[in-house]
Amino acid sequence: MADPTPSDVERYIAEALPCDHIEVEGDGRHFFATIVSTAFEGKLRVRRHQQVYDALGDRMHEQIHALSMKTLTPAEWAQSAAQGTHHH
Repeated sequence: MADPTPSDVERYIAEALPCDHIEVEGDGRHFFATIVSTAFEGKLRVRRHQQVYDALGDRMHEQIHALSMKTLTPAEWAQSAAQGTHHH
């Protein structure tokens, strides 16, 4: 089975979570995702991460070996944009 591309990972997450914005970088084994979703509102970070793992399901174990993520609500995303923290 081929390693997933960052766009594959984006698609897997977006299929299961309503995303306002999603951006995944990675090399097929290790990924970093920025996910903005209304599904995260009112939830602690650990629960947000669990939602993403649930979205990825079995792929998380079989294909994706490491996933770091930043999970934001649309309001948090807008706030970080206002602070200029979006760009590397």
